[in-house]
Amino acid sequence: MSALLEVEGLSAGYGGAAVLHEVDLKVEEGSIVAVLGANGAGKTTLLRTLSGLVRPTAGRIVYDGQDLRGTRVEQMVRRGIAHVPEGRGVVTELTVDENLRLGGLWRRDAKGPLQEVYDLFEPLARRKRQPGHQLSGGERQMLALGRALVGRPRLLLLDEPSLGLAPKVTAQIMALLRTLRDSTGLTVLLVEQNARSALSIADAGVVMTLGRLASIAADADLRHAYLGF
Repeated sequence: MSALLEVEGLSAGYGGAAVLHEVDLKVEEGSIVAVLGANGAGKTTLLRTLSGLVRPTAGRIVYDGQDLRGTRVEQMVRRGIAHVPEGRGVVTELTVDENLRLGGLWRRDAKGPLQEVYDLFEPLARRKRQPGHQLSGGERQMLALGRALVGRPRLLLLDEPSLGLAPKVTAQIMALLRTLRDSTGLTVLLVEQNARSALSIADAGVVMTLGRLASIAADADLRHAYLGF
């Protein structure tokens, strides 16, 4: 496999306060990479920087062989990068169907991807005419993920999908990500605190501590802490 995303020496922050410090990361195409770590470690800032919501202060972000510096968020979406933020971001006043259609506004052929999402998420198909505020937490996470998938992304940036969900629903979400990787070649950068769930589907795992990344496979202490050996 070749790398779809390569990050080199990436630093970023907010208002002069540094959060990421010279982060290096490689994500192979068609793989799932889990980014683990405690609250405040910089995981969300990493995804926000990769998706263009936070401007890096140093380093390079190379996607599909091209440097993303200066690329606008809407251009990243058109090039196949989808970001599902923590907290799900459902527009509660809109129906399920309207929320999903937002993810494909820029596509001319959104009807096909929309049906694919309904096939993946049967609860959404049953509730397509209901407003977002009537959905359960698990259904809202499905809706946020489905909205991203309507755009048929190559790279999915997914922030804490298990947050606040029951273990059974979390397992369903993780199983779906694995299915998408295997069936469509979707590449996923998955930020998670639930290490057991994330590593059960990941091809590789890294840990973020105080804005720096370390590989689980290459660090014996991290390997013992997260994998038990």
